[in-house]
Amino acid sequence: MRILIAEDDRASRLILEAAVSRLGHDFVAAVDGEMAWRLFQTTKVDAVISDRSMPFVDGLELCRRIRAAPSAGYPYFIFLTALSDKDRISDGMEAGADDYLGKPLDLDELSARLVVAERISRLYHQLAVQRAELERLNLKLFEQARTDPLTQLGSRLKLSEDLALIATRIARGSARYCAVMVDIDLFKLLNDMAGHIAGDQILRDVARALSDAKREGDEAYRYGGEEFLLILPVHSLDDGLITAERLRAAVAALKIPHPRSPSGRVTVSIGVSMFSLDRANAILLGINEADTALYSAKRQGRNRVCQNAEAHSSRVESTG
Repeated sequence: MRILIAEDDRASRLILEAAVSRLGHDFVAAVDGEMAWRLFQTTKVDAVISDRSMPFVDGLELCRRIRAAPSAGYPYFIFLTALSDKDRISDGMEAGADDYLGKPLDLDELSARLVVAERISRLYHQLAVQRAELERLNLKLFEQARTDPLTQLGSRLKLSEDLALIATRIARGSARYCAVMVDIDLFKLLNDMAGHIAGDQILRDVARALSDAKREGDEAYRYGGEEFLLILPVHSLDDGLITAERLRAAVAALKIPHPRSPSGRVTVSIGVSMFSLDRANAILLGINEADTALYSAKRQGRNRVCQNAEAHSSRVESTG
């Protein structure tokens, strides 16, 4: 163990340093409580042996500071107490001390106290490791529940949570968003022909293309089956249409063969809609309108982007 020794009396400090070294432990030493506190803040220690009465910062205050220090683990704290001060031991325990040693120092008593200190230090270290592992596993489970296992896009749970935050921002009038609904064209025909394993790989490839093509700040989710939803922070509907066209082109650029498709490759149809700020249920209506626009793109020949309302559509055929 590494032990912090805080003792203002030079002779007592040297005796304690020699005893700690003899018992096989490392130490750092301070000549008063203020120095001990500085050493504690910059040096990892497993135990502290401190005199009670010291200048500047006494042992009680040092103990209180150490117990209140964030992320300090649990250093075992031992007070050095003169025989005449034994009736004040409870004050030290209330301050956070674990044990005490009488003066003059007895080597056997010190050895026994340090055995306990080492045992407690090891136990707290094990608990800290277990706690960190538990936190890591909890974070992993949290992320897994919010990630679609096949496509690695956001899950429906993450979508639900994100939409709740977006609804608050929309209600405050502090942000504008587009819903972009994406569907793989004629996917069922391809899946039936090529098999589900190949179909799953196509879903992964398309999801990766969408993720790579979206802007920073855009969120992508697997909405269900071969359908994806992206939520885009935008200034206008044109921003959403430009991004949607980039998504469409990114999938077409994969050049995944699709013998049953008119283009001979895997393509997507996309519907885009703004979340209207002046309507109740703006998010639900926006997603439904993006879905309606998506089916409009399907009816108009697929592999295109359509916006909701007034039948405005844009189409850029894949080439090459």
